[in-house]
Amino acid sequence: MGVVDQRDRNESEFQDFVLARRRALMHTAYLLTGDAGRAEDLVQTALAKAYAAWRRVRDVEDPDAYVARILINAHASERRRKRVREWFPGTVPESAVADRAEAVVDRSALMAALGSLAPGQRAVVILRFWEDRSESDVAHLLGCSVGTVRSQASRGLAKLRASPELSRLFDHSEVTERLGR
Repeated sequence: MGVVDQRDRNESEFQDFVLARRRALMHTAYLLTGDAGRAEDLVQTALAKAYAAWRRVRDVEDPDAYVARILINAHASERRRKRVREWFPGTVPESAVADRAEAVVDRSALMAALGSLAPGQRAVVILRFWEDRSESDVAHLLGCSVGTVRSQASRGLAKLRASPELSRLFDHSEVTERLGR
């Protein structure tokens, strides 16, 4: 296979990857940043870095996890570089969908509650429960121990359970009863 053929193959593989994963990366980035514009920038940065290292990325066991790690590291780098306080809007950008007002209110409450979490807790909660990753996957992605993931998840979930924004969404007595506590 010639150099041009290999380059075309790499380009095609990367395009297929982006088409398949861009939406999920946008969801994760939005949950990390709380802002659609910053999420788009973050995904673009992560995909640019993944493209630059695509031969290495495509050869790893789990390219999705590799790119998710790039996304998380890019977010952490941005936070260190800018040292700006995160601000989550009171409302989530709405699309023109027929009468989903209650869902928008619920989503806004969830975003406000996520915004109240410390960045580490938010990253763990998003990766662990939104993306349904295992504790070891989250630990690997964040470069920390499984124990840290467990403690951050526990603290984050406790804060979410106590969140006034989410109190109307859940009947805590019903949840407690189901858990047998």
